[in-house]
Amino acid sequence: MATLFDVVTVTCFVGLVIAFLQFTDRETRTLMHFMLAGIVFAVANQVGNSGSTVLALLLVVAGVIYPALIVLRK
Repeated sequence: MATLFDVVTVTCFVGLVIAFLQFTDRETRTLMHFMLAGIVFAVANQVGNSGSTVLALLLVVAGVIYPALIVLRK
């Protein structure tokens, strides 16, 4: 992990996994929602590493909010 975005997105991904295991019913449908958020973190990492900081931060925020809404809905 060389950049700030590497650290931030990997940390968010670890939190995503913990949230899935602790706070959900572990159904396939919920997993698909969380996988979408994981893909957003991967894209945010690449975008941030290429120099588009604002877009990357927006993606990270969206990647955090979306699974939080999924967990709160259940």
